Amino acid sequence: MQAAAFLRHNELYYRDQVADVFEVMLGTGMRRGEVLGLHWEDVHFMERKIFVRWTLATIDNNELHLCSPKTKASRNWVSVNPRVLAALQRQADHQQSLLPPGAPLRGLVFAGVDGAPLRPQYVLDQLRHRQAEAGLPQITIHDLRHTVATIMITFEVPIAIVSKALRHSTIATTINIYGHLLKHAADDAVNALAHAYELAATDLEDWPGFQPRHAA
Repeated sequence: MQAAAFLRHNELYYRDQVADVFEVMLGTGMRRGEVLGLHWEDVHFMERKIFVRWTLATIDNNELHLCSPKTKASRNWVSVNPRVLAALQRQADHQQSLLPPGAPLRGLVFAGVDGAPLRPQYVLDQLRHRQAEAGLPQITIHDLRHTVATIMITFEVPIAIVSKALRHSTIATTINIYGHLLKHAADDAVNALAHAYELAATDLEDWPGFQPRHAA
């Protein structure tokens, strides 16, 4: 609910580039650096996919660098839903309007007029500012990724799929982080076993091979 309220606040009062950054983050679970390092060559509109090839990081004396993703598993494909696709299309339309007719999109998806990347600290400052405006609890930028995982698990997306969507190295990593959200799923699993056995027991009398022994 809070994530939806935050996105709605951005839609109503901003409709800017940073609003689309948040749309992509909350729509995919991508890390901030991965979104800010996203290049047009890695956006595939027809396939509704993004390939995570780079991450933007602030290093040493506040300089920005494009680096490899956090892990080998992080360098991977990400599926995008219609909301994320629309956010990317808005950025494409805006940048295309600044180019000569027919010129291909190049460089960063989220960038200033000069093509320079957005600063990670600026995105964090905007997150805090917009949360306060919307009357929402203050969360960290990485909590947006946790929000995505929590929503997926709450809506009973299989943990293997959640792990794949978040590009964790192993399912064990996902379980270690979000295992506390799965305790009810474990209850459902053992209850499903009991139910299956009960259903099967009602059919045993009609099973030719079943010869129960009576207790002495």
